[in-house]
Amino acid sequence: MGTKTADETGAETAGTTTDDEKAAVVGATGEVTEEAPHSGEGAGGPAAADELAAGNEAAVTDGSAGVGQGAGAVVSAVLGFVSLTGSWIGTLAGARQTLVGQLQTSASSGTTVAKQLEAIYGDAWQATALWAGLFALAALVTGVVVLARPAFGSPARPQAAWIKSVSWAGVVLGVVGLLLAVLKYTDALLGLPSGG
Repeated sequence: MGTKTADETGAETAGTTTDDEKAAVVGATGEVTEEAPHSGEGAGGPAAADELAAGNEAAVTDGSAGVGQGAGAVVSAVLGFVSLTGSWIGTLAGARQTLVGQLQTSASSGTTVAKQLEAIYGDAWQATALWAGLFALAALVTGVVVLARPAFGSPARPQAAWIKSVSWAGVVLGVVGLLLAVLKYTDALLGLPSGG
């Protein structure tokens, strides 16, 4: 196949290129552009296009497979953090128990100070500890599920390092939160003061 190319002076020269070669064409601005290879046997043909499409499909599948695991890892870490810092529902449950305790102690006039403390504050602290423990348990279970997921999936697809790290953070926060919740619920940590 014959093509014409222009040299730097603008004079056109005739040249011959084959299908496997690329011809450089010097434009009026002096830029060199490459001619696209022909879609014949030299470019791989339909087989190469099929392989490329299969590779792109595999890349999309691999990318979407890690999304659920990544989301689970983040949820685990957030639940573990919430179990340590407190949640809105835990605060609400504690305030509700405080109100119930106040109503119970005001209804009975002969209650001791220790019973008043237990009814007003002890039950509220235990309700808060219970909710913190539930969040910690959810963080622990979610983190373990994310870490164990590759064992039940395709062994050829390794789990991303950041997913493992965030999942382990969720598991550790869940264990610490669960331990603190149990210690608070049983009054082993920050128990009620004695009523005298």
